[in-house]
Amino acid sequence: MIEAIFLDRDGTIGGSNEIQYPGDFQLFPQAKQAIIDIKKQNIPLFSFTNQPDIAKGKVKKSQFFSELLSFGFDAVYLCPHEDSDNCSCRKPRPGMLLKAAEEHGLNLANCIVIGDRWKDLVAAHAAGAQCILVLKGAGHDTLHAREKWADVQAAFIAANIQEAVEFIFTSLSSQLILPHSHTR
Repeated sequence: MIEAIFLDRDGTIGGSNEIQYPGDFQLFPQAKQAIIDIKKQNIPLFSFTNQPDIAKGKVKKSQFFSELLSFGFDAVYLCPHEDSDNCSCRKPRPGMLLKAAEEHGLNLANCIVIGDRWKDLVAAHAAGAQCILVLKGAGHDTLHAREKWADVQAAFIAANIQEAVEFIFTSLSSQLILPHSHTR
């Protein structure tokens, strides 16, 4: 039923609401378990992240790919551009999700995006995917900046990534996961 799950990096699975480079980045303890739980269900797991410091020459794209793949992601979708580049892949645009759909034959309506920023939610909505907001990282700020994602209805608002994953599997087993069906 669920074709793929997309996880944002900074603030969603680890780190903070500030960017931390590979090597300094630490997964949240509950994120390790959430990734394991998703992998046990044989659901493709993709990372999607904006990393503009690559364009600034401060860090290499390959470092992010190595790190994220080592966490258990099946594929990494990364925008290395700055806002001023006006690319189609930088969240809140849906380019990374659309590329993943094309490469993996996904119907994005059957995919879930989990993130802590309004840009994650808007990208999911633009691509036709379901979204879950986590209140880690920038999640509380996002929750209180509703005007930035006013047209988006999160399927669920979770305390952390583990609660988001538990919601997905509970709803899936109850056949309750429908777009916009649950909001806490």
